[in-house]
Parts: sequence; C-alpha cells; structure tokens
Amino acid sequence: MSETLIVRHCSPTLAGLKTANMFNYTYKDKAELMESIRSVNLRLKGKGVRMIPLRVSNGSALIYVYRPEKLEDDLKSPVSEAILASCGYYGGTVPRLIRELIERLGCSEDFPHEIGLFLGYPPEDVRCFMCDRKRDCKCVGCWRAYNNETEAEKTFARFKKCTDVYCRKLHEGYSLNRLTVARA
Repeated sequence: MSETLIVRHCSPTLAGLKTANMFNYTYKDKAELMESIRSVNLRLKGKGVRMIPLRVSNGSALIYVYRPEKLEDDLKSPVSEAILASCGYYGGTVPRLIRELIERLGCSEDFPHEIGLFLGYPPEDVRCFMCDRKRDCKCVGCWRAYNNETEAEKTFARFKKCTDVYCRKLHEGYSLNRLTVARA
C-alpha cells in the first residue's frame, strides 16, 4: 500500500485534526494486504494512529485509519451514545463498537449511516442525516452539515489545506512516519 494513497485520503487524521478517514483499496492478494496493514501499523506504532480493514471482499478493501483515543472521546458524547443505542449498538469499548460496525458492513453493500460517528463527524449532523436526509443541509464537504455552516466550512477548508500540504511534503520526500503527528 503506497504512502501516497494513505496521505491523499488520510492527511487530516495523520495530522491529528480528524478522528478518522477511510478509503477503498484494490488488492490482488489478501495476505499481502494484511501484511501491508501490519507494516503500516508497526511504522506508526506510538503515534496514536491505527489502520484496519473494515470490509474485505472481491479484491477490494475498505481501509479505516483512526486515532483510538479521539474515537473514544467522540463516541462518549451523549448524542453519539444515543445514536448508537438507537441503531442497536451495545456499547462498551471502542474495539467492541468497531467490531459491531464491521459486522454491519459485512451484512450490507451500503454504509450504515452511523459510520459518520466513527469518522468524527458532528453527532448532531449525523443525527439530522439519519432522521431526515431530504432536509436541506447547509453545506457539503466531508459530510453534510445541517447545523453550524460556518464552522463546517472552516473545517472542510482546514482538511483540504492539510491534505494539500501533506501531499506536497510527501512529494518533497517526507515519510509517512514524519508526517504523522504523535498523539495529537
């Protein structure tokens, strides 16, 4: 798995600005895929970033890059907990919640809408999207923002700038390790 692919799709998480990102990765050999994920995890050990496959099938893997500590904080919010409970999640630790998400992804080609919580999207926006997708959102970027348009637009711009800078730095020779901020 190339550093370019990871940086292109996950810069805000690597920089500590965002809880998580995910991307699709086409693979030829499943064992090679898993070794590549292990290798990235070893390289980023101690930085507070993990990479796991959420769904693997037919030569395509949905890769999840996240900061476990940030995810734990995000999922502890009362709104997040209420959304997850309403979706049938049984709570518990972050690894358990991720396992439940993986099970749901394995049962359907679609994404469960609560996945936004696992990506660090504002819980209120996730709830609005789940309850009334036809409702007009105020702006669209990484997610559909229904509440704080100004803050969402600033966040989208910050994520884009981060990605642009990280891609440029990678092209200049910076390694994935050097670009990943330790426990932001």
